[in-house]
Amino acid sequence: MSNENLPPSAVPPQIPIRPGLIPLGESAEDRMPVNGPVSAVEAILRQPRRIMYQLRQSNSGTVIGSMLLVGLLCALVYGIVIGSFSMGTQLWAAPAKVALGLLISVIICLPSLYIFTCLSGSRATLAEVFGLVCGLLLLMTILLVGFAPVAWLFSQSTSSVVWMGVLHLLFWFIATLFGLRFLQNGFAHSQARSNAGLNTWIIIFMLVVLQMSTALRPLIGTSSDFLPKQKKFFLAHWADNIDASSRTNQITAAR
Repeated sequence: MSNENLPPSAVPPQIPIRPGLIPLGESAEDRMPVNGPVSAVEAILRQPRRIMYQLRQSNSGTVIGSMLLVGLLCALVYGIVIGSFSMGTQLWAAPAKVALGLLISVIICLPSLYIFTCLSGSRATLAEVFGLVCGLLLLMTILLVGFAPVAWLFSQSTSSVVWMGVLHLLFWFIATLFGLRFLQNGFAHSQARSNAGLNTWIIIFMLVVLQMSTALRPLIGTSSDFLPKQKKFFLAHWADNIDASSRTNQITAAR
C-alpha cells in the first residue's frame, strides 16, 4: 500500500535534514568511488562526504577495511615516535600498545554508539556506524603522523617524561577533535532527531582512550614489565608522574 492511499493523518512525517545540509549523493563528487587505502586517505582529507556516501553502499566493507588498515598503520608509526623517547624495547612495545589500545577502544565503544544512534531516531546501520568510527580513527591517526616529526624532535631533545606526556596528549587531543568533527558530520546525515546521545558517547570515548593509555602503560619511559600490575585511574597516574618528576627535580637542585 502506498502513502498516496492513506489519509494525511496516517502518513508518517518525513524526518527533516538539518537546514542547509546537502544530502549525500547529490553532488557527483560524493559518488566518486573509494578504491583502496590511498583513495581512502585522500577522500577523508579532501572530500569526507565521499566516505560518508560510500558507507551507505553495498560495498562499504572495502572502504571500512581500508580505513581501519591505514588507521592502525598510522598508529604504529606514531607509536614508534613515542618509543624513540626511551628506545630499547619501547621501539616495538609502544607501537603495539598504541595500535592495540585504539583498536580495543573502538571495539569497546562501538556498541554504546550504535545504541545511542538507534535511540536518537537515526537510520544509520551498524556497518555505517562502524565505518564512521573507523573514519574517526583514520583521520585522528593521520593527523598524529603529521605531528610525528615535531614529537620526535622533542623526544630527542628532552628527558622529561611529564613534558613528553603533555605534548603527546596535546597532539592526541587536537587530532581527536578533528576526528570527532568527521563523526559528527556523518551523524548529521543519518536523520537523527537529537545529538544528545552522540555528545554523551564522545565523552565516553575520550575517557576510554585516556584510561586505555594508563592500562597499557608505560607508553613513555621504561618499565621491567610489559603491562602494569597495579590498577590506576588515569588522573591518579598523571598525578603520580607529576609528583615523581617534582621530587626528582628537587633532588637534582639540591645537588
